[in-house]
Amino acid sequence: MIDIIHRVGIAASADEVYSALPTNEGLAKWWTTDTTGAGNVGSIIKFRLDGGGPDFEVAELQPDSVVRWKHSGEMPGPWMGTEVSFHLSRGDNQTYVLFSHSNWKEPSDFMGHCSTKWAVFLLSLKEALEKGEGKPFPNDIHIDHDE
Repeated sequence: MIDIIHRVGIAASADEVYSALPTNEGLAKWWTTDTTGAGNVGSIIKFRLDGGGPDFEVAELQPDSVVRWKHSGEMPGPWMGTEVSFHLSRGDNQTYVLFSHSNWKEPSDFMGHCSTKWAVFLLSLKEALEKGEGKPFPNDIHIDHDE
């Protein structure tokens, strides 16, 4: 299996970073403004991007430490069987987010696209926490000319 991994330092406490990950309101500030269903372990989060989008089951929540989701549903196909996790750790004057989107079956152009978009959205998370405003979809940075 193949994984996408990113690490970003955010000038915020682990509690502040964690609070942006398990709630509709927090997620809507940095990933997509159309987010519903976030909640406790077992909840299904629906992320909508132009009407469609992935669903994830909340698999693990460890306050100020870990958030893990399992892909749920059939869209997009290459994400079936994958997991997304956010591991938080304290550094000097920042919290590090070690992000992974794991268990891809094979590398592909789509995986490359997703890796870049995850980086865009992690920087949106950073901006949301450090500057008070992120760039969630549909206001995110577009990486393809026809996006």
